[in-house]
Amino acid sequence: MLALTTLINGCRETQALEDGVWFVGRGEMCRVRLDFPDVSERHAMLVVRNGTAVLKDLNSANGTYVNGEELQGEVALDGSMVVQIGESMLRVCEAEELPEQAAPAVREDPAARPAEPAPAPEPEPQADPLRELRRSVQEQIQRELLNRMDMKRLTLQGVDREGLEGTAREKIRQIIGEVVANGRMPEGIDAGRLETDVFNEAMRLGPLEALLADDSVSEIMVNGPTKVYVERKGRLVLSDCQFTDDASVMAVIERIIAPLGRRCDESQPYVDARLADGSRVNAIIPPLALSGPTITIRKFSKKALTPEDFIRFGTWTHNAAEFMKLCVLLRKNIIVAGGTGSGKTTLLNLLSGYIPRSERIVTVEDAAELRLQQPHVVRLEARPPNIEGKGAVTIRDLVKNCLRMRPDRIIVGECRGGEALDMLQAMNTGHDGSLTTVHANSPRDVISRLETMVMMSGMELPSKAIREQIASAVDIVIHESRLSDGSRKVVAISEVTGIEGSQIVMQEIFSFKQTGVGEGGKVLGAFRPTGSIPTWYDQLAGRGIVCDAKMFDPSFTGNVDVIKK
Repeated sequence: MLALTTLINGCRETQALEDGVWFVGRGEMCRVRLDFPDVSERHAMLVVRNGTAVLKDLNSANGTYVNGEELQGEVALDGSMVVQIGESMLRVCEAEELPEQAAPAVREDPAARPAEPAPAPEPEPQADPLRELRRSVQEQIQRELLNRMDMKRLTLQGVDREGLEGTAREKIRQIIGEVVANGRMPEGIDAGRLETDVFNEAMRLGPLEALLADDSVSEIMVNGPTKVYVERKGRLVLSDCQFTDDASVMAVIERIIAPLGRRCDESQPYVDARLADGSRVNAIIPPLALSGPTITIRKFSKKALTPEDFIRFGTWTHNAAEFMKLCVLLRKNIIVAGGTGSGKTTLLNLLSGYIPRSERIVTVEDAAELRLQQPHVVRLEARPPNIEGKGAVTIRDLVKNCLRMRPDRIIVGECRGGEALDMLQAMNTGHDGSLTTVHANSPRDVISRLETMVMMSGMELPSKAIREQIASAVDIVIHESRLSDGSRKVVAISEVTGIEGSQIVMQEIFSFKQTGVGEGGKVLGAFRPTGSIPTWYDQLAGRGIVCDAKMFDPSFTGNVDVIKK
């Protein structure tokens, strides 16, 4: 069996070398860690097979030296060879040639002080033994692909994205075919998977493509190149997906935002964007992100969710869904509230499905995420400032503009600032049936949040005038929450009934009451009517709508359907 001896500043460390791939460098994923500034993240690769160790430099910045000469290509090491990487010396020899005390990871330094116990490392996913080798082969093929594909020339010739992808696939197959034909493909590496990985890295979103295609993943969080977390069934899990380095993550960010005309650089180190399917993307890069370029992707379902899906998930009940259908048909102004990740945009998208197909809808969003099914939809998207800090078009500007576009319904993706005043004024000036979302912790908190946002508009209005505007404009508040077990539920549907003195009066129509916690931490409870009947229930007959009042009876367990004559 082979062993590796490392000499660093007079300290010697010896460890057994098992068969496999050993990366040498200062990166956290390297099995031989040399944490020095003149050592590359992945400096060299040591392949151990059947008692032989072959060393190869991985295009490091400062080179790898064997017996004083810079390594070119690869070399099989023996006990007479001394490898120098930065200030470190390494030697590979048979294990029996070492002193008995030279067991794996033993340091010999009499002057060394006792080290304090290190904190427990974060649990890592089960490693694929061939992952590092596959990644090294993939990098080499990618470099060869760049040499053979003249992207600039193809772009100038007017080749579209589909044409570029077709050319890239053809070149990748050709390169891999040559590697296989020459017998240079390492054992255990699947050529088909390698082709897909290289193509995704070169033309698409690299390692994220597999996660985006996985329907069980609802959110993807890239915390630097080596740590990618995903959310499955409301729980965060560390995945085995990894990027090569920071540059690979930056390339993915650029690939996402370039078609949208947005930028992410040192002058603007964070950006909001979207994928082609509407999934929401946020990216933030160094120097603000200390752990490296960070990407957060909130995936949208490939198929539009229906009220029946929400009932099946336990998000709400049949009667609650019918009540919200009733509110949309009656053109009530609705605010969907909740915390981050509670599902507000998904619920807003579902509520918009109740809007009659004959109406003209104008949507206003920071990043266009809503996917409405109606034929007459105008989508407006805010624009960030250019590199000179000019040309920004805010949500507030678009809300003002859409009032001149003859909308039957206005849908604002989210109110988070002064646009709340313009939204309330639109609701109060004949644009009934408007919908929007707000970050808030309860239906009552929505009122204070709206009041605060109106003050952010710069209009010095008295508090009472603002509350009168809110009481007059807002009809229904739906509060959605993400519970401790990761499930998302509508926990309250409230009606704004008016204002008494200086206080806005609300009544809950439906509410979720938690009764306990079941197996596996599952939240138990029931979503039921409270017994309160909406103040406008008597108007239904005059609008040609039939709705049995049993819908609001807490003791009634049947289903009530809203029928429009």
